[in-house]
Amino acid sequence: MKFNKINLAFLGIIFSGITVFAQDSSYLSMDEAVSTAVENNSNIKLSEWDRKVANAGFRQTDAIFLPQISVGYTALTTNNPLNAFGFLLQQESVTAMDFDPAKLNNPGATQNYGAQVEAKLPLINMDMIFARKGAKVQEEMYQYKSQRTKEYIEYEVKKAYTQLQLSYRAKAVLQKSLDDVRQIYQSVNNFYNQGLIQKSDVLSAQIQVNTIESALAKAESNILNASDGLRLLMGMDAGNEPYITDTLLQKITQPQAYTELSLRADMLAMNKAVDAAGQMVKSSKMAFLPRINAFGTYQLNDSEAFKFRNESYLAGINLSWSIFSGNQNHSKMKSAQFQFNKMREERDLQLRQSRLELDKTLRELHDLQIEIDKQKVSLEQADEALRILTNRYREGLVSTTDLLTAQARSSQQELLLAQAVMSYNITQAYVEFLSKTE
Repeated sequence: MKFNKINLAFLGIIFSGITVFAQDSSYLSMDEAVSTAVENNSNIKLSEWDRKVANAGFRQTDAIFLPQISVGYTALTTNNPLNAFGFLLQQESVTAMDFDPAKLNNPGATQNYGAQVEAKLPLINMDMIFARKGAKVQEEMYQYKSQRTKEYIEYEVKKAYTQLQLSYRAKAVLQKSLDDVRQIYQSVNNFYNQGLIQKSDVLSAQIQVNTIESALAKAESNILNASDGLRLLMGMDAGNEPYITDTLLQKITQPQAYTELSLRADMLAMNKAVDAAGQMVKSSKMAFLPRINAFGTYQLNDSEAFKFRNESYLAGINLSWSIFSGNQNHSKMKSAQFQFNKMREERDLQLRQSRLELDKTLRELHDLQIEIDKQKVSLEQADEALRILTNRYREGLVSTTDLLTAQARSSQQELLLAQAVMSYNITQAYVEFLSKTE
């Protein structure tokens, strides 16, 4: 029972520790994985499209400064006395005979063909000016969001790469464990053939061999699964071969003097969102002011189609002031103010949460360093215990179960150390992500 419990615990740790992500049968460094992901990752591309959409939205506000020009051609026919006489005036073809009362009252079918160019020029629209400023700030917000998305994908790639390194390390531990157990099995089988031990010892060793062989086969699959996960982050199609990574080693960086988190890209994006909401508040207030716009038309009228004669123009300036809009403007101003207050509160909350998350992660990093130191000592002790029991087993002083248990414990400690190193490296990358500022 003692052997079975330790054996199951050992396998449980192996399977729980082999988390997956990945890439191709060729060698891949972490820097290469990160650079490829930055170039090809779909989430980064989507964030860039969001930025371009925001830029296009800002460019739409050019209309508050640039004129609007339209061209049209109209063909009309009427027997309405007023419109018919108006056609004659537009065509500059009125004669004395046209004032005959009978003709005025019954002009018959009269045609007019007119080409028109119409222009509108905004002069003073204060609400739209502030709306344009808000659109510009929103575009800047998406630039920061795109930057933060890139930083997050870099962290995810580092995390996935480190997990793939652990998958390779777990495979190596299992392979070494399998070699050791096979040697133990061979010794046990020899002792059994000499009549020195019982059949149950041989069966226990064979069970251990079978169990580790099964775990090793699953470790191979985990490496492939991990490689496909890393490919996805890098914007590549799934493959049939795993990437070869660097050896899993603890990456200890120099302590950093972390700057103010308000300079982080996502916090700068939140600041821009608050600024944009503030501009919309000003825009809603400016809607109470009058608007001044210029307009003009240029026309060509003729009684025959596609004849362009008899020109005329009309130009003017329009001042409009919406005194009361059914409480619409007032409600829009209130809504914009509430949205501004909400965005400001969200920004402050996110900043507090980010500080707490960074402090928590730094403590986790410190705890993991302690765990790594302890696991190193435990591994040395487990290896020494295995060495002693192996020598004593050869002398017939310990049972086969004790030797197999010691071997499983040694492999277990080696994997626990690798897991601790993986967790440390991932946490270190997360600290860098949390504290990365502009």
